[in-house]
Amino acid sequence: MVKAVIFDIDGTIIDSVGAHIDAWKRTFAHFGKQVSDEEIRRHIGEGSDDMLPVFFSAAELHCFRPELERYRGELFKREYLPSLKAFPKVRELFERIKYDGKKIALASTAQAEEINIYKEMAGISDLVDCSVCAEEVAESKPHGDICGAALRKLGKLSPAKVISIGDTKYDAEAAARNNVCTIG
Repeated sequence: MVKAVIFDIDGTIIDSVGAHIDAWKRTFAHFGKQVSDEEIRRHIGEGSDDMLPVFFSAAELHCFRPELERYRGELFKREYLPSLKAFPKVRELFERIKYDGKKIALASTAQAEEINIYKEMAGISDLVDCSVCAEEVAESKPHGDICGAALRKLGKLSPAKVISIGDTKYDAEAAARNNVCTIG
Protein backbone atom coordinates (compact mmCIF):
# COMPACT_ATOMS: atom_id res chain seq x y z
CA MET A 1 0.00 0.00 0.00
CA VAL A 2 1.32 3.44 -0.94
CA LYS A 3 2.13 5.61 2.08
CA ALA A 4 3.65 8.66 0.37
CA VAL A 5 3.90 10.52 -2.92
CA ILE A 6 6.95 12.48 -4.05
CA PHE A 7 6.18 15.24 -6.55
CA ASP A 8 8.53 17.07 -8.86
CA ILE A 9 7.53 20.73 -9.16
CA ASP A 10 8.53 22.38 -12.46
CA GLY A 11 6.38 20.99 -15.24
CA THR A 12 4.53 18.71 -12.82
CA ILE A 13 2.61 21.01 -10.49
CA ILE A 14 3.74 24.39 -11.88
CA ASP A 15 3.40 25.23 -15.58
CA SER A 16 6.96 26.50 -15.95
CA VAL A 17 8.77 24.50 -18.64
CA GLY A 18 8.40 27.17 -21.33
CA ALA A 19 9.67 29.84 -18.95
CA HIS A 20 12.71 27.75 -18.04
CA ILE A 21 13.51 27.08 -21.69
CA ASP A 22 13.33 30.78 -22.52
CA ALA A 23 15.42 31.81 -19.49
CA TRP A 24 18.12 29.26 -20.35
CA LYS A 25 18.09 30.27 -24.01
CA ARG A 26 18.56 33.93 -23.11
CA THR A 27 21.29 33.04 -20.61
CA PHE A 28 23.16 30.90 -23.12
CA ALA A 29 22.97 33.72 -25.68
CA HIS A 30 24.29 36.18 -23.08
CA PHE A 31 27.29 33.88 -22.63
CA GLY A 32 27.87 33.39 -26.36
CA LYS A 33 25.93 30.21 -27.19
CA GLN A 34 23.04 30.03 -29.61
CA VAL A 35 20.97 27.03 -28.57
CA SER A 36 17.58 25.96 -29.91
CA ASP A 37 14.51 25.55 -27.74
CA GLU A 38 14.48 21.83 -28.54
CA GLU A 39 18.11 21.35 -27.47
CA ILE A 40 17.30 22.99 -24.15
CA ARG A 41 13.98 21.15 -23.75
CA ARG A 42 15.83 17.82 -23.78
CA HIS A 43 17.61 18.93 -20.60
CA ILE A 44 14.78 20.58 -18.68
CA GLY A 45 14.40 18.72 -15.40
CA GLU A 46 18.08 17.88 -15.27
CA GLY A 47 20.14 19.76 -12.72
CA SER A 48 22.48 22.45 -14.01
CA ASP A 49 25.41 20.41 -12.65
CA ASP A 50 24.79 17.92 -15.48
CA MET A 51 23.12 20.25 -17.99
CA LEU A 52 25.74 22.99 -18.33
CA PRO A 53 28.63 20.70 -19.41
CA VAL A 54 26.53 19.66 -22.41
CA PHE A 55 26.59 23.23 -23.72
CA PHE A 56 29.88 24.64 -22.39
CA SER A 57 33.41 23.29 -22.16
CA ALA A 58 35.07 22.66 -18.81
CA ALA A 59 37.33 25.67 -19.46
CA GLU A 60 34.35 27.94 -20.13
CA LEU A 61 32.55 26.74 -17.02
CA HIS A 62 35.69 27.24 -14.97
CA CYS A 63 35.82 30.86 -16.15
CA PHE A 64 32.21 31.91 -15.71
CA ARG A 65 29.93 29.21 -14.24
CA PRO A 66 29.04 31.11 -11.04
CA GLU A 67 28.30 34.26 -13.04
CA LEU A 68 26.20 32.28 -15.55
CA GLU A 69 24.14 30.60 -12.83
CA ARG A 70 23.65 33.90 -11.00
CA TYR A 71 22.60 35.64 -14.23
CA ARG A 72 20.11 32.90 -15.08
CA GLY A 73 18.69 32.78 -11.55
CA GLU A 74 18.16 36.53 -11.37
CA LEU A 75 16.66 36.63 -14.88
CA PHE A 76 14.22 33.83 -14.05
CA LYS A 77 13.12 35.34 -10.74
CA ARG A 78 12.74 38.82 -12.20
CA GLU A 79 11.08 38.13 -15.56
CA TYR A 80 9.44 34.70 -15.40
CA LEU A 81 8.61 33.61 -11.86
CA PRO A 82 5.98 36.31 -11.23
CA SER A 83 3.83 35.13 -14.15
CA LEU A 84 3.90 31.38 -13.48
CA LYS A 85 0.79 29.46 -12.43
CA ALA A 86 0.05 26.08 -10.94
CA PHE A 87 -1.65 23.54 -13.14
CA PRO A 88 -5.41 23.27 -12.50
CA LYS A 89 -6.62 21.19 -9.54
CA VAL A 90 -3.22 20.75 -7.86
CA ARG A 91 -4.61 21.71 -4.46
CA GLU A 92 -7.56 19.35 -4.89
CA LEU A 93 -5.22 16.50 -5.81
CA PHE A 94 -3.03 17.14 -2.78
CA GLU A 95 -6.10 17.35 -0.52
CA ARG A 96 -7.26 13.97 -1.80
CA ILE A 97 -3.86 12.41 -1.21
CA LYS A 98 -3.83 13.77 2.36
CA TYR A 99 -7.46 12.64 2.90
CA ASP A 100 -6.31 9.14 1.96
CA GLY A 101 -3.73 9.32 4.77
CA LYS A 102 -0.63 9.64 2.62
CA LYS A 103 2.36 11.92 3.05
CA ILE A 104 3.46 14.36 0.36
CA ALA A 105 7.02 15.41 -0.45
CA LEU A 106 8.28 17.86 -3.04
CA ALA A 107 11.61 16.96 -4.66
CA SER A 108 13.07 19.47 -7.08
CA THR A 109 16.28 20.74 -8.62
CA ALA A 110 14.95 24.23 -7.79
CA GLN A 111 16.40 26.36 -5.01
CA ALA A 112 14.67 26.38 -1.59
CA GLU A 113 13.49 29.96 -2.10
CA GLU A 114 11.73 29.00 -5.34
CA ILE A 115 10.14 25.91 -3.79
CA ASN A 116 8.53 28.07 -1.12
CA ILE A 117 7.18 30.41 -3.80
CA TYR A 118 5.83 27.45 -5.78
CA LYS A 119 4.07 26.03 -2.71
CA GLU A 120 2.32 29.35 -2.17
CA MET A 121 1.54 29.67 -5.87
CA ALA A 122 -0.18 26.27 -5.89
CA GLY A 123 -1.83 26.85 -2.51
CA ILE A 124 -0.31 23.67 -1.04
CA SER A 125 2.00 24.89 1.72
CA ASP A 126 -0.24 23.39 4.41
CA LEU A 127 -0.43 20.01 2.63
CA VAL A 128 3.26 19.29 2.03
CA ASP A 129 5.05 17.21 4.67
CA CYS A 130 8.57 17.95 3.42
CA SER A 131 10.58 19.24 0.49
CA VAL A 132 14.04 18.68 -0.89
CA CYS A 133 15.90 21.21 -3.03
CA ALA A 134 19.14 21.38 -4.96
CA GLU A 135 21.06 22.96 -2.06
CA GLU A 136 20.48 19.88 0.11
CA VAL A 137 22.18 17.32 -2.10
CA ALA A 138 25.54 16.68 -3.73
CA GLU A 139 24.08 15.82 -7.15
CA SER A 140 20.75 16.80 -8.66
CA LYS A 141 18.48 14.87 -10.99
CA PRO A 142 18.94 12.44 -12.70
CA HIS A 143 21.10 11.25 -9.81
CA GLY A 144 19.21 9.70 -6.93
CA ASP A 145 20.21 12.19 -4.23
CA ILE A 146 17.03 14.31 -4.26
CA CYS A 147 14.66 11.33 -4.23
CA GLY A 148 16.77 9.62 -1.55
CA ALA A 149 16.66 12.71 0.65
CA ALA A 150 12.88 12.87 0.21
CA LEU A 151 12.59 9.24 1.31
CA ARG A 152 14.62 9.98 4.44
CA LYS A 153 12.54 13.08 5.23
CA LEU A 154 9.35 11.06 4.80
CA GLY A 155 10.46 8.82 7.65
CA LYS A 156 12.59 6.27 5.85
CA LEU A 157 9.64 4.61 4.20
CA SER A 158 10.28 1.53 2.13
CA PRO A 159 10.62 2.58 -1.53
CA ALA A 160 7.87 0.06 -2.34
CA LYS A 161 5.45 2.25 -0.36
CA VAL A 162 6.26 5.46 -2.27
CA ILE A 163 5.35 6.74 -5.73
CA SER A 164 7.23 9.51 -7.52
CA ILE A 165 5.36 11.80 -9.94
CA GLY A 166 7.29 13.84 -12.48
CA ASP A 167 7.29 15.11 -16.04
CA THR A 168 10.76 14.18 -17.29
CA LYS A 169 12.99 11.17 -17.73
CA TYR A 170 15.26 12.74 -15.08
CA ASP A 171 12.51 12.37 -12.47
CA ALA A 172 12.04 8.71 -13.44
CA GLU A 173 15.80 8.03 -13.39
CA ALA A 174 16.21 9.62 -9.95
CA ALA A 175 13.31 7.58 -8.57
CA ALA A 176 14.59 4.35 -10.16
CA ARG A 177 17.97 4.84 -8.47
CA ASN A 178 16.03 4.62 -5.20
CA ASN A 179 13.77 1.74 -6.29
CA VAL A 180 10.72 4.03 -6.26
CA CYS A 181 8.00 3.53 -8.88
CA THR A 182 7.22 6.51 -11.09
CA ILE A 183 4.19 8.03 -12.74
CA GLY A 184 5.07 10.44 -15.50
